[in-house]
Amino acid sequence: MKQDIHPEYVESTITCACGHSWTTRSTKAQMHVDVCSECHPYYTGEQRIVDTAGRVERFRRRYAKAQGSGTSS
Repeated sequence: MKQDIHPEYVESTITCACGHSWTTRSTKAQMHVDVCSECHPYYTGEQRIVDTAGRVERFRRRYAKAQGSGTSS
């Protein structure tokens, strides 16, 4: 194996948007993630939409407007 080509492997703190954090080892000292096993709907069993920049709300408003203005044949 070649010497001095591998990155430094340090203790890393991973922090989720929900506030949960844990320690592991990585090439970066700190990382931030959007979802983790504590808040991801697959693991928690609750259905929740992770809204990115209001896209879900914008879609719902558009869909409601389209449903309200639709004509019957």
